[in-house]
Amino acid sequence: MGCLRCCSMESSHESQGCVFNQKGKLIMLCQNKKILVTGAGGFIGSHLVEALLERGANVRAFVRYNGRNDWGMLSDLPVESQKSLDVISGDIRDPFFVRKAVQGCDAVFHLAALIGIPYSYVAPCDYVAVNIQGTVNILQACRDEQTPRLVHTSTSETYGTALYVPIDEKHPMQGQSPYSASKIGADKMAESYYNSFGLPVVIVRPFNTFGPRQSARAFIPTVITQALTRDKIVMGSLEPVRDMTFVKDTAEGFITVGLCDEAIGQTVNLGVGGGQTVGEMAKLILKLAGKPDMPIIQDTQRIRPSKSEVMRLISDNSKARTVCGWQPKYSLEEGLKQTLEWIRHNTNKYRPDQYVI
Repeated sequence: MGCLRCCSMESSHESQGCVFNQKGKLIMLCQNKKILVTGAGGFIGSHLVEALLERGANVRAFVRYNGRNDWGMLSDLPVESQKSLDVISGDIRDPFFVRKAVQGCDAVFHLAALIGIPYSYVAPCDYVAVNIQGTVNILQACRDEQTPRLVHTSTSETYGTALYVPIDEKHPMQGQSPYSASKIGADKMAESYYNSFGLPVVIVRPFNTFGPRQSARAFIPTVITQALTRDKIVMGSLEPVRDMTFVKDTAEGFITVGLCDEAIGQTVNLGVGGGQTVGEMAKLILKLAGKPDMPIIQDTQRIRPSKSEVMRLISDNSKARTVCGWQPKYSLEEGLKQTLEWIRHNTNKYRPDQYVI
């Protein structure tokens, strides 16, 4: 399959908007391309939008409609970047709106989803409606509009607790929460549209991502905000092991892997390839914040059901490296320093005294 409307002759690819990366893999150039990002107001979505704008793309940012005209984390982008955006407000569950949003796009990055695991325990039907039906709406719109590339967002939570590490893309999927089950369903629908209809879809599967703009439902902002404003850290389980990728690396991975011709029809992990326990990372954050002796207390309200907690997630990112030429650049400490600094200047966006599900 050619790359986003390009012909099959390699000599013609660059003139048609394609280029070979340092690994010799064909990818799409973003310059002047019309690219839709769903979930654009979210944590990763806003960083992806920023990265696409830096590459000269014409970005249509799909945010969820609300009466406040709130763009989410897109409001944190520089003013000039905001002015260059085509922001549309709607609902991923509405197939008519989705079809209109997809029209005329050279590529679609589908990130819109409900992502909080604790909230999925209390609102599982919402997760099915948004994560599965919303994804079907995107898939069908891209099929109808003959969109040259769809990049679908998965999650490492689909793997569940590791049966072996590092986790490659062949690892079995395990629905250990309504959230992970809904994402498994969405991934399989994306896979089916490639197999059934030849839709040029790439499934990008990030492991845990962190960085500036992340909400307090994630443990790293939770620890940082408490470290900056309180005299103790209150957390859930400290034992789970996570493979943490800095958000700038994740955004780069979406572009490099998602627009790589050789990844069409495949699922590709994005992760660092190593892991630390939640407790170890909390101690590192306290050290970087200059409060190494602050006590860490476990709160039973924040501990997930034992069969639902995913205890070990460490990625095998060899496919991303060998097939698409992507690998992370930021160390955990470098990323934490940037995150700490951003939250230090934006503590008003958080409520560190409240537990967010």
